Amino acid sequence: MGKMICKLLTLLANTLVYHFITLSAHFSPSSATIPTNFLFGAASSAYQYEGAYLSDGKGLNNWDVFTHKSGKIKDNSNGDVATDHYHHYLMDQQRPFLVTNNFLDLESCKQEDVKLMANMGLNSYRFSISWARILPKGRYGGINFAGIRFYSKLIDALLLRGIQPFVTLSHFDIPQELEDRYGGWLSPQLQEDFTYYADVCFKYFGDRVKHWVTFNEPNVAVVYGYRTGQYPPGRCSSSFGNCSQGDSEKEPFIAAHNIILAHAAVVNLYRTKYKEKQGGIVGIVLHALWLEPISESPSDKVAVERAQSFFMKWFLDPIMFGEYPAEMRKILGPNLPRFSNKDLKVLHTAADFIGINHYTSFYVRDCMYSACKYGRGVSWTEGHVQESNQSCSTNDLLNDGKRVEYMAGYLDALLRTISNGADVRGYFAWSLLDNFEWLEGYTKRFGLYHVDYATLKRSPKSSVSWYKEFIAKHRKQTILTEGENRSIDM
Repeated sequence: MGKMICKLLTLLANTLVYHFITLSAHFSPSSATIPTNFLFGAASSAYQYEGAYLSDGKGLNNWDVFTHKSGKIKDNSNGDVATDHYHHYLMDQQRPFLVTNNFLDLESCKQEDVKLMANMGLNSYRFSISWARILPKGRYGGINFAGIRFYSKLIDALLLRGIQPFVTLSHFDIPQELEDRYGGWLSPQLQEDFTYYADVCFKYFGDRVKHWVTFNEPNVAVVYGYRTGQYPPGRCSSSFGNCSQGDSEKEPFIAAHNIILAHAAVVNLYRTKYKEKQGGIVGIVLHALWLEPISESPSDKVAVERAQSFFMKWFLDPIMFGEYPAEMRKILGPNLPRFSNKDLKVLHTAADFIGINHYTSFYVRDCMYSACKYGRGVSWTEGHVQESNQSCSTNDLLNDGKRVEYMAGYLDALLRTISNGADVRGYFAWSLLDNFEWLEGYTKRFGLYHVDYATLKRSPKSSVSWYKEFIAKHRKQTILTEGENRSIDM
């Protein structure tokens, strides 16, 4: 397993790891030096964290509407409040503090989310911007300057504590207005909306934000949204799920095509209009699986390439090479959209970095040309460190020794790839806080900090102390190593 993961990490330039797996091989961290500009961070997303779903001029997005439909979420919950990060990121006039007997409630002050990051030693925080908080009606309405002020203050608060903002433009959410108006990502018109939205963000935040992500896991969003119908807009064929409309054989590829072109347009926009002055970089983050053939048979080996073509290469090949994988073109035929000559002008190396959200690895068996039991539709099984609310006390949830073990193994493997020459620039743990976990609602917990959803109190788990010590140790090693190098050069 460790060997498979190392292969995956060395293939990609920038690692954004959200969930962790155990590696059996032991590695001594002292044998590798992390670059001084390496980003140790934690990550979040707007819908899962912010709450304040209709506050200060924000419009409805697709997840606001979807989660308010009965039966869509495991515990029938939603992100209306979530972790209330909108009011808890910083202690200021936006969030009333408690005063008891004329004394400021110090416990309340300790809940400032930016302070929690700083106390852990993080030097970067990955968060997404809620499109509907900036442009409640997309291009068809004005800019919501209350939303601009919120993110601007968050960015300033991070920078004040030495934490670099790493900003995602779209983490599964779009304004519901655009879904209602022309069917969201099924329409090429959304490319124009996304480019306009990115332009607004670059204009107001780009003087301080130097790392931009266009989309988070679009290879998940289009499958769950347009093939199995489990995510908004909930479209699929009847054989794939319980949907009232959709075409699972065509629509995922149409939506993906529009997302790829929207990504390329935004990268081109930044490079031609903003990069010279702002000096930032733009990339994309994909859900990443490493796949190995279950046997040495030629058919199983070919199946691995075919499976990866329909997962990561589906998006990466057009972005980096300007064309879909040959396996997709052969199998899908006319169901796979084509890129025009105009499209090709903005494709090819349309990313400054690639981020991967790596959950787990799988063995693959050929089911196209060999006898094989078929499953229902297409599914992704996620392997990750999670705590369940069921039958667990708060103390049990705070003592997350399994997470510490997984993080130690993953970071050991990551250090090995760096020592072998991989250009890895950052590591972002999913997640800073327990939060709304999409279809699982609040039944699963992935945070470094436990959140009491009744009071919104944040409490550190054991993994906070471990991560803090790990960061401090490797920063110290880097400083010492660089000092030694300077003395040798002299």
